[in-house]
Amino acid sequence: MPKFIKNPILKGFNPDPSIARVGQDYYIATSTFEWFPGVQIHHSTDLANWSLVTRPLNRPSQLNMLGNPNSGGVWAPCLSWSDGLFYLAYSDIKRLEGNFKIGNNYLVTSKTIEGDWSDPVYLNSSGFDPSIFHDDDGRKWLLNMIWDHRPRRNSFYGISIQQFCPKDQRLVGEPRMIFKGSDLGCTEGPHMYKRDGYYYLMTAEGGTGFDHAVSLARSRNIFGPFEIAPNNPILTSVGHAEAALQRAGHGDIVETSEGETYLVHLCGRPIPNRGRCVMGRETAIQKMRWTEDDWLELDAGGNEPQVYVEGPDNIQSSNTRIFERDDFDSPNLLPSFQTLRVALDPRDINTSDRSGYLRMRGGRSICTPFEQSLIARRQQAFRFSATTMVDFDPRNFQQMAGLVYYYGARNYCYLYITLDEELGRVLDMAFAENSESYTSPVSPISIPEEGSVWLRADVDYDELRFSYSFDGYSWIGIQEKIDASVMSDECAGAHANFTGAFIGLCCQDISGRGHYADFDFFEYGERNEAKRPPVMEEAAGSRSSDS
Repeated sequence: MPKFIKNPILKGFNPDPSIARVGQDYYIATSTFEWFPGVQIHHSTDLANWSLVTRPLNRPSQLNMLGNPNSGGVWAPCLSWSDGLFYLAYSDIKRLEGNFKIGNNYLVTSKTIEGDWSDPVYLNSSGFDPSIFHDDDGRKWLLNMIWDHRPRRNSFYGISIQQFCPKDQRLVGEPRMIFKGSDLGCTEGPHMYKRDGYYYLMTAEGGTGFDHAVSLARSRNIFGPFEIAPNNPILTSVGHAEAALQRAGHGDIVETSEGETYLVHLCGRPIPNRGRCVMGRETAIQKMRWTEDDWLELDAGGNEPQVYVEGPDNIQSSNTRIFERDDFDSPNLLPSFQTLRVALDPRDINTSDRSGYLRMRGGRSICTPFEQSLIARRQQAFRFSATTMVDFDPRNFQQMAGLVYYYGARNYCYLYITLDEELGRVLDMAFAENSESYTSPVSPISIPEEGSVWLRADVDYDELRFSYSFDGYSWIGIQEKIDASVMSDECAGAHANFTGAFIGLCCQDISGRGHYADFDFFEYGERNEAKRPPVMEEAAGSRSSDS
């Protein structure tokens, strides 16, 4: 009897998947944008159950995103393996807005997936989404999309190829344009394969919103011309409005040791009735088949992404609901935590200054593209709770610490302890909806002048509710329902924002005095998703990627 994989396989913000197989081991690399360390690599032996094994860009010499804009940083990594070496190509995007996208493409290598990856080799700055193709004659090629800054031109100019010399660690010869894309437009995310004398070029097209797609073309010559597949796009959610997996696109293929072909691709799961994907772009997998005329198509037929996909015979069952807790008893934090743009200095965040607590010294504002004292983990289910206990004695209103539900510097909801000149120590809330400024949905809540405070966030599809406690047992709800769907790129602007919702801890001292907060624990737990969300009065959902 067939065994099935349930999509998505990488839940929560895990876009632009690139897959590689080494023996019986599979690895997927995904984009991390401004979150540090850069690139997530997950491992599996059955294509169904995946575990995070490394984030290889973990040193300033490999990745320094200080000052990078929201949704800048690491775009579309390409992971491959050849001649006993892992190759990882990636973009570091420094500017998004306007005609000019500014970024550099790099390559790092390692003999083992969890080992020390090399310092980066600079490749070029002509566009983004770099990909390494290892030809069967031993030559290696760099592909990337070319960005055209000129007005009245197609910004997505096409796909370029140039030879890479591994011995000299540099590009050689001149780049050549090989593919201008299909009528879907926004041609990016190239991956090349060779099979039965054909060079196959897979690209992402249609933009990364609800019109996204996976396109396929082929040629007998590596430089083209490339013929577009007659069933193009081979995968898309366009025309499948009721599909559970929307925004399907940006794919990469792998062949199993048994000769079966699978496609990994990004997707989004909109909140029902809202059309917003708070978990960002996730990774799904589809079983594929080769046709008699050597084209690739979904094993299920058509081009609609499937939630349940027939998998290999060795699939193991697993519990898909996540629960994790960090009591900060170790210097190593939960691997699910990331920081913004750079690693935090141990002087500013550590578990050594106070045993059993995470001490965070207040950094700059929550909106800055520079240093922040903030750690967070991905939201990976429609319904979850996150809880912490914080010990914080603010001296003025510029000092704050607490629990934050965070998409980016313009979209967040932050429950924090601070000092009010008239009320003393208070709980307050900051809520930003696609804005550089925030509002305060509730009036400051007076709390005892000293002592720890427990804070909890409960997310239920498009509802966020905060509560607090002074003993960890009796909880007081804050009577303000927050629209959780704001934590999505559909709200923030899908063509300039590409991440997903995070939940975490932060501390600010914008006076510059470095006042600290101590957190006793952090707990994240997912709940059953059988409940359907209510239809909210203001239906903000839209199927347009420009919503």
